[in-house]
Order: sequence, then C-alpha cells, then structure tokens
Amino acid sequence: MLNKISIYLSENPTLRYWIIRPEWVAVILLIISIIASLQLSPFFADLAFIMDSATPYVEYGLIAIVLTLIIISGEIDLSIASMIALTAVIFGTVYNAGFGMPLSILIGVLSGALCGLFNGILVTKLQIPSIILTIGTLTLYRGIAQALASDFSLGGYPSWFIGIDYRYVGIIPIPVIIFTVFAIVVGFLLSSTIYGKQLYLIGTNPQTAKYSGIKVDKIKLLLFTFSGVISGIAGVLTTSRLAVARFNMATGAELEIVLMVMLGGTYIFGGRGNIFGTFVAFWIVVILRAGFNVARIKIESQLTILGAMLIIAIILTNYIYSKSQK
Repeated sequence: MLNKISIYLSENPTLRYWIIRPEWVAVILLIISIIASLQLSPFFADLAFIMDSATPYVEYGLIAIVLTLIIISGEIDLSIASMIALTAVIFGTVYNAGFGMPLSILIGVLSGALCGLFNGILVTKLQIPSIILTIGTLTLYRGIAQALASDFSLGGYPSWFIGIDYRYVGIIPIPVIIFTVFAIVVGFLLSSTIYGKQLYLIGTNPQTAKYSGIKVDKIKLLLFTFSGVISGIAGVLTTSRLAVARFNMATGAELEIVLMVMLGGTYIFGGRGNIFGTFVAFWIVVILRAGFNVARIKIESQLTILGAMLIIAIILTNYIYSKSQK
C-alpha cells in the first residue's frame, strides 16, 4: 500500500509538493498540543484563555516572522532578544530624562534599527558569518543595556501606555491582533511579490541571484535593519506589558523565537520556508508554555523540552526537504 502511494506521489509532483511539506508537521503538532493540554485543564477549551496566554509571547512572534525572512535568505540573527532589552532600556532612559512619550518610542525603535543596521553592515560588507557575528552582538547589546540601566527598573510611564495586553477587541487582546495582521501582511509579501521570490533565490543560491541582477547585499542589509526595527517595537510592547524596562528582559528568548521558525518548517540552510508555518508554530509554543504552567513544570524542565523540540524540528525539516527533492 505504501509502495503504491509512493509511486503515485512520484508520478504527481504537484500533489507531492503539497503533501510533503514541513508545515503539516506544525499543524499536526498544534492539534496534538491542544488535545494534550485539554487533558490537563478544561481552560484550553476556552478561546479567551488561549488568547490571554498568547500575549506574553506576541513580541517573540513578531520577531519570529522577521527571522523567518532572514533564515530564508540564508542568514540568521541571534541578537534579537538582546535588541529587545536594549531598545526597551533606551526607550525608558530617554523617557525618564524628560522626553515625551512619542519621541521616546521613536528613539527606542530607531535604536533597534541602528542595531540591526550594524549587524547587516558587518555581515554584508565584511562578510562575517551572521551566526558568529550575532552571537557577538547578542552579548554586546545586552551588555550595553546593563551598562545603561544597571540593576534598576525603568518605570514611571503614564497609565494610558501601561498594559497594552489588557486592551481587547472582543475577547482578542490588541497584541494578538497586531501579530496576526503583521503575519498576514508579511506572508503576502513573501508569497505573492517579486521581493519574496528574490528572497528564496538568494537563500537557495546567492551567486546565481547576484548574476540575475538581484541586489543581494542590499536586501540582506534591509532584512537585518527590519529585524532591528521590529525588535524595537517589541521592546516598547514588552515595556508596556511589564510597566518597566530592565536589561534582563527577554533573556533566553532566542530559543523560543528560533523554535517558532524551525517548527514552522523554515529550512535552516535557507531558500525554503513560509510565514504560515511560523504562525502555526507560534501557537504551538503558546499552548505548550501554558500547558507547562498549568502542570507546574519547572522552568528548567520546560527549557529542556523546548530545546529537544528544536533539535527534532531541525531534523524533521531537513528530512522532509531531502525527501521532497527526490
């Protein structure tokens, strides 16, 4: 029976393309996660509970969307969580120095853009491997944030700014709506525009992309800058949610952000992936984290499980893509 299915799929490449895709692994895992969580608590049958559980991870989800683009292009940015902390601290510092809220937000987001631009320049102009560079800037940006804020919490924000996660449209928190709209817009740009097609070609074969007239370095530079901008926005959103900014915000968030991208089926070596998979994987992480908390699993054990899932996700993605090429 399996032989017949294999032969049928080999004779129908279009059908094979749609069936053998890593995004379906994410969808199956999401269904399993929901079923398993329902065994822990009836709250998981309540959509409002799941929406509320998602708000602490929206900032990670926003960055995971951008990281999907970066990895598709054949690069990676591991400094993302440190940029959240640094931009939040810069935002809090300038606000407490007497700048108005709009200007403080702008400065916070622009500082993220500069961090991303710095990463992009070193990757494209000096040809430093992005994985090595962003491990370095991960430490650098976190260190600058600590130097600026020390062990203090930067607070004192107006009441209208605090608690964006407590503002709703119906039962859906505003941050979840922001994440969903962002995922739809970026997903459309990736799948339905010439820029998306160029990104896939860059990730598959950068030399061919250059010979085809695609401005590879410029696009990568824009991607890293975009990563910084979204990290800056995430820093402001996190500050609103927590009501303070600290240098240790989002510590270790790289694991969950990369997990969202890998679980969603993005190929670690570039050239393949999509936003839909990352969007589904975001909800897997949300439900798993909420389930862990309901089951009172220790944070150390949670990180172990998430780390194991990341390794499995990479192995499965590589296996599925190798099979789809045959």
